[in-house]
Amino acid sequence: MTIFTRRMLTATLAATAFAGISFGSAAQAAEKTFALVQINQQALFFNQMNEGAQKAADAAGAKLVIFNANNDPAAQNSAIETYIQQKVDGLAVVAIDVNGIMPAVQQAAAAGIPVVAIDAILPDGPQKAQIGVDNAKAGADMGKFFLDYVKSDMGGKVKYGVVGALNSFIQNVRQEGFEKTVKGAEGVETAGVVDGQNIQDNALAAAENLITGNPDMTAVYATGEPALMGAIAAVESQGKQSDVKVFGWDLTAQAIAGIDAGYVTAVIQQDPSAMGAAAVDALKKIADGGSVEKTISVPITIVTKENVEPYRAVFK
Repeated sequence: MTIFTRRMLTATLAATAFAGISFGSAAQAAEKTFALVQINQQALFFNQMNEGAQKAADAAGAKLVIFNANNDPAAQNSAIETYIQQKVDGLAVVAIDVNGIMPAVQQAAAAGIPVVAIDAILPDGPQKAQIGVDNAKAGADMGKFFLDYVKSDMGGKVKYGVVGALNSFIQNVRQEGFEKTVKGAEGVETAGVVDGQNIQDNALAAAENLITGNPDMTAVYATGEPALMGAIAAVESQGKQSDVKVFGWDLTAQAIAGIDAGYVTAVIQQDPSAMGAAAVDALKKIADGGSVEKTISVPITIVTKENVEPYRAVFK
């Protein structure tokens, strides 16, 4: 047998052997990769969102990659550009700068990669869905709760300050919804707004300055988890638990302790895990050729001492 003949025979046998072998299952061949472009991983809210997204990805047989921008809008844009080059099958974006991120969103759409927005509301564009709560309405709902509480439990008079995050579009919406509702109400005075920059340590320093500069202030409204954590820590450090009532967004173990102690009055609780899951589910459906609703709403709850019990196990 010649060398040429032996080589032909070897090739034929190899082809025959490999004919019945699949290199990876059909599920692996069809596996989708989705990217979640996150704001930070400091806030429990975002970590819970990541967990919900990961569980949904696992259930769908998809791969999920998560990018932590560490509060840097430019890093989010760069991440999206990288994921475009990697040809992911879908992008979920929790935007820091809702306007600044749009060119990257448009680039992804032009590359045939579907994008869904979570929480922060993007301007009109090619994104397939907006997932989250109606933040303006929720802020207004908290404003109504606040006015009722002032009337029933604070003698009809209050001086309140806001610990916000002026670099966060969504928290500005929450602030505006609240302030529009309480503005002009009888007995309501404002101490102004301080900027916690969506970072807990900055929010603590800002809230301490707010309290120190307004010794007659009797309430604080915090627009997000870092702001709420900072406000709670400031009230405690200033020994103002008997004087200042705290209202805000996003439960934590510290917020629940504050509710138990009586100085944290009400906290808007979203369902970040459900948001993350909804984003992955939407991307999977789109990637498989389906369509989704343009707005996917996730409900909120105003948590007080009356209904806090079911949340304790989550925030141990």
